[in-house]
Amino acid sequence: MNPEQRATGRVAALLAQGAPDQAVFLAAREPRWLRRADLVEACALWRVALDRAGVAPGGRVAIVVDDPLVLAAVHLAVMGAGRCSVPLDPGAPGPELRRAVRRCGAGVLVADDAAAARLPDVPFASPDRHGLPGPIPMVCGPIVPGGPSAPPAHGAATLLSTSGSTGEPKGVLLGEDRLLHVARAVAEHLELTPADRGLTPLPLFHVNAQVVGLLATLVAGSSLVLDRRFHRSDFWERARAHDVTWINVVPAILTVLARVEDPPLVPPRLRLVRSASAPLPVAVRDAVRARTGVPVLESYGMTEAASQITAVPPGVPCPPGSVGRAAGAEVAVRGPDGGAVPVGARGRVWIRGAGVVTGYEGGRAADRFDDGWLDTGDVGHLDDAGFLHLAGRDDDVINRGGELLHPREVEEVLLGDPRVAEAVVVGLPHDVLGAVPVACVRAAGEGDGSLGSDVSGDVSGDASGDLSGDLSGDLEARCRAQLARWKCPVQVLVLTDLPRGSTGKVRRRDLRELVATTS
Repeated sequence: MNPEQRATGRVAALLAQGAPDQAVFLAAREPRWLRRADLVEACALWRVALDRAGVAPGGRVAIVVDDPLVLAAVHLAVMGAGRCSVPLDPGAPGPELRRAVRRCGAGVLVADDAAAARLPDVPFASPDRHGLPGPIPMVCGPIVPGGPSAPPAHGAATLLSTSGSTGEPKGVLLGEDRLLHVARAVAEHLELTPADRGLTPLPLFHVNAQVVGLLATLVAGSSLVLDRRFHRSDFWERARAHDVTWINVVPAILTVLARVEDPPLVPPRLRLVRSASAPLPVAVRDAVRARTGVPVLESYGMTEAASQITAVPPGVPCPPGSVGRAAGAEVAVRGPDGGAVPVGARGRVWIRGAGVVTGYEGGRAADRFDDGWLDTGDVGHLDDAGFLHLAGRDDDVINRGGELLHPREVEEVLLGDPRVAEAVVVGLPHDVLGAVPVACVRAAGEGDGSLGSDVSGDVSGDASGDLSGDLSGDLEARCRAQLARWKCPVQVLVLTDLPRGSTGKVRRRDLRELVATTS
């Protein structure tokens, strides 16, 4: 290799560790894989190609690719080449994709044919099926007319966006140090070794699959199977065929797997299932564990912390409903005055650590940062063993006539009925009380087909379900029997499915709007 083609940086060095012929990332449904040698080659070639295209070190490269193996190669190679990778949702419609490309200020777009067709006037580079670069056009100025042209930011390895559930998405710049700090914490927490092989069907344009999946695998010297989407019908068959030892999924997937009628073909070496990105109902956790015989480890993370914050330790008894102990960041719970609260008392969850950012791009929401600490916006408490228990997000709290209602408590009661697959409680405006809770549930068996075939696709809620049948009435009675009167939903809607984001997480804002139009 020519010395001028050799990329530098911590990610580049990580790619080069280990045996060159080791298959690190494998496709779930075809005999295709990426070796360490392939990743090193991609890193070197992308560095040369980006130099020639005029993208300076620290410059941004937008990536819109559906094939997870290709996306993994390009994402890691761009970071290893000293540029800032900006992976975007390949399933987004054209207008949304254009806004995302424009907003990120990238100097180059790397896209597959499907994405390029939705951006017909945007110059792009097309990678081959191994993630190697094709010709990259020289672009002077923004690649989307009228868009920003972000100056190079040395040390920024990737630019991700918050979910934007409460407004315009905020940009989160993560450097190599933060990413690799958390990747090492994940690998250590999961006790990963070179003998391990993981499986994830999660989208690689989110921090979870990038850090917990790609980078933790590289740190541990292990391997990872990448599936483009979650398929209920043959999920266990794929896992067994690849002899996986651990699985990284989200609660929406586990909810489906908990209700698959046929006994799962559990891989013989499987030792754990990891859940992230949304609250995991206790009933779902217990059902999956009973069916697989392995622990289901719930975790808690966010983009601003490069993914993992807390996690349930393997082999350690975990209190029901807990998201584990600190495993990547320091955690504190503060009261309304900003001071620490006693053990067991509820308050705002704050975090700090080597993986936590100290601000958003452009200085947005600066009031959430305090001397290295970040206000997560979540509400919860720490018990005397250091386990964190979340009650929900502060902006999801429903103020009913002065009483503060946390939706998760009500949702757990609803999920205790075996006929309920999912439950989400939202607040609707009320002339006298300010807001009242309305519960939306998906009955077991409803909506599993769409979720099971593609968890990364958006599923629109449908209010055509039974709004006054036996299930609705039974659930209202269940709440009255187990909850204080002011916590009980004023209505229980049975829906065929719930509006979702790209990881299967329910979009509460969209659900609130849906309920408002049908109530």
